[in-house]
Amino acid sequence: MTERRGPRCEVRGPENPAYRSDPQPATSHLDTHCPELEPRTPVLGKRVALVHDWLTGMRGGEKVLEAIAELYPDAPIYTLLHVKGSVSRALESRRIYCSFVQWLPGSARHYRGYLPLFPTAIEQFDFDRYDLVISTSHCAAKSVVVPGRTAHLCYCHSPMRYAWDQFPAYFGPEQVGAVRSRLLRPVLARLARWDAATASRVDRFVANSQYVAGRIARYYNRKSAIVYPSVDTEFYQPDPTRRPEPFFLVVSALVPYKRLEVAIRACEAVGVLLRIVGRGPEEGRLRQLGSGRVEFLGWRTDEEIRTLYQHCRAVLMPGVEDFGMVPVEAQACGRPVVAYAQGGALESVIDGTTGVLVNDPSVDAFAAALRDVSSRDFDPADIRRHAESFSRVRFQREFQEQITNLMCEASQ
Repeated sequence: MTERRGPRCEVRGPENPAYRSDPQPATSHLDTHCPELEPRTPVLGKRVALVHDWLTGMRGGEKVLEAIAELYPDAPIYTLLHVKGSVSRALESRRIYCSFVQWLPGSARHYRGYLPLFPTAIEQFDFDRYDLVISTSHCAAKSVVVPGRTAHLCYCHSPMRYAWDQFPAYFGPEQVGAVRSRLLRPVLARLARWDAATASRVDRFVANSQYVAGRIARYYNRKSAIVYPSVDTEFYQPDPTRRPEPFFLVVSALVPYKRLEVAIRACEAVGVLLRIVGRGPEEGRLRQLGSGRVEFLGWRTDEEIRTLYQHCRAVLMPGVEDFGMVPVEAQACGRPVVAYAQGGALESVIDGTTGVLVNDPSVDAFAAALRDVSSRDFDPADIRRHAESFSRVRFQREFQEQITNLMCEASQ
């Protein structure tokens, strides 16, 4: 049949030794003997493709993709668009195939503006040559179309936030204006219907937390296994040579649902320094809220962020996260976390041992928690020990168990 594969993100020709006119069969680490064999036992002949929403930065979802990709060294990545150089070397070295969104005007910076086109774009890919498709999805990746003989596992970071319960945070009148918000509401409602209708294209859902498993059940009416994301606990380590410094830290995309204004105002109320790593559409508004006690650092390298983790008083997470990689990275560095007691924080932070959970999302409650965490002596070794339960080795073992179970079911 005629192949409908999306165009390559990178231009490679026959003169380039890396050129391949077609994706080559990918070798997986699957085992067709279901019950007791090691999940990473390599078996030749299984062709695997990875699908990710977009590759525009190395955030939590991309770190999970990197851990999965390590299990399938020959698997190409299919994605809506790819900003070259924006993700890790391990991902950049892959064969990456993009949708037509890649070539739309301004897509590298304003790709969310093309959200209504994502269903058409993600459905154009052809996976006829593959035995297994693994999607890592918080938007449209889980809705790829695969042939009946191809197994599809989705590692779901969240059902599409914009289309379900967070429309006001992204497209409310305060964010995009009253007229545009009214126009977008039916568009996002249509996307929500499409998102729910295409959940049946997934053979097995794996959620990144119990919180997300609940969302999958609510919006997709599907059950899901839970495999917590991995954190590089070898890279994120405490610094035993220095004591914590008197500042709090936020590492986050500057988007509405993170509720970073609560962190800013709480630090102002307590009179302590807050450092914010990250960029996003909320930056201008948040800068207006801050004073001399708030420092916006933009994006930083992993090494710089690790140093900030190691030296901060605590990391703040005032929003509801689906899971939240940042709190676990901070705990791997031996530092406590102050988080709103909803969502993934309930699964990654132990109240009183590795941080403080705040039941009330108000500024006053967060300010009280900042005073509380500053007055305690948390044991960095206890905090670190908890973070080690989120290691990459654990994630890859549990993830491969899900793949093995899926392939066993598919072969019956």
